[in-house]
Amino acid sequence: MMKNKINLEKGILENYTDIVIRKAGDMQGFYQDEETLYEMIQNGNPVIYEVYAVVSEGEGELCYAVTVLHSGRVGNEYYMTKGHYHQKRDRAELYMGIRGHGILLMENEGEVQCKEMRRGDILYVPPYWAHRSINVGNNEFVFLSIYPGDAGHDYGTIVQNGFSKIVIAHGAEFSIEDNPKHS
Repeated sequence: MMKNKINLEKGILENYTDIVIRKAGDMQGFYQDEETLYEMIQNGNPVIYEVYAVVSEGEGELCYAVTVLHSGRVGNEYYMTKGHYHQKRDRAELYMGIRGHGILLMENEGEVQCKEMRRGDILYVPPYWAHRSINVGNNEFVFLSIYPGDAGHDYGTIVQNGFSKIVIAHGAEFSIEDNPKHS
């Protein structure tokens, strides 16, 4: 049995086995304002989010990860994760807020749900739902995710179709709006 710990000060998982760092350049095609994104890439290519994971791909095993989603915007859209379906669509996922303020955007066959998440909140992503996290706060949004080891990640469907909704900043507030690029 493996014991692990989340470093709450740094917002990272200790003893992680895998790390993914997504910069602005990795997010091309995900934001509406491609011109601003291109300028960001040319001017330092900032980190949008980091995922520290303990990966175990065996059937019946669980994976878990801590995501640090930085605060910022591309145009009027908040920093967000790419979002994904699971390759095995019948797999669920569990999220728990550690620090900051975010949105969990979920979609399944035209049905959309947006759930706010803060420290201590636990959210369930049902099977067959695409999901994306969005930082709507002024500080890092950090959360824990737990999912079946054999679930896999399908980012390609999101790249191709996008989500039907986007989260837009309006001063200190946000709104959920139709995605004009959704196909």
